[in-house]
Amino acid sequence: MSALLEVNGVSVSFDGFQAINNLSLSIGAEELRAVIGPNGAGKTTMMDIITGKTRPDEGEVLWGDRNLSLIGLNEARIALEGIGRKFQKPTVFEAQSVRENFTLALSKPRDWWHVLRFRATPDDVAKIEELAEEVGLTAELDRPAGELSHGQKQWLEIGMLLAQDPQLLLVDEPAAGMTVEEREHTTEILKRAAHTRAVIVVEHDMDFVRRLDCRVTVLHEGSVLAEGSLDHVTNDPQVIDVYLGRSDADS
Repeated sequence: MSALLEVNGVSVSFDGFQAINNLSLSIGAEELRAVIGPNGAGKTTMMDIITGKTRPDEGEVLWGDRNLSLIGLNEARIALEGIGRKFQKPTVFEAQSVRENFTLALSKPRDWWHVLRFRATPDDVAKIEELAEEVGLTAELDRPAGELSHGQKQWLEIGMLLAQDPQLLLVDEPAAGMTVEEREHTTEILKRAAHTRAVIVVEHDMDFVRRLDCRVTVLHEGSVLAEGSLDHVTNDPQVIDVYLGRSDADS
């Protein structure tokens, strides 16, 4: 079966700094993948390229069964193609209820006419309740989003992305700032989401990555240094040297 996302020989530099260097990786249609690596490894730039925020100097990014080239497409078009991205800091509408946040995120036409005339259908209501249950916010549906804990806001934003039915979900450091219990619940949300779509998690918390129990890609200096199970990559001498042995390793 062909991959959902193919990144082939991608390179990009900024003012002489080689941020991504001949990067190639492949993501399957229903796959959970963790991406780790030291500061400056190219993790954020990789996501910027996939989502259209940054255009590479060379290489190709191919998407879906049509092998659609994402190079040159803007961020909005790529999002419409089915790629959703969650940044590290949660971005929700804090003055609105959790239910209203989910409603705003539903995959609907975004032109002004449809927005003005929008009324939630029974199917929309059912979808919102399904999303709330999936991320563990059923009891918070009528609560203002601004009153949620940090972890709950992260779950809400993940749920808002899932409301748009993406085929690929990019998640940046979801465990940052969470309690142990919140990290465990976040793990379950992401693992469950990967049953029906691809999920790429950029993370540096090794305990969290181990809980994900998935294939791991290690980036270093903009290239893939190692790939495989967490045990495999953490026993790789090169990974130990450039990442695990560094006290300043982070995102």
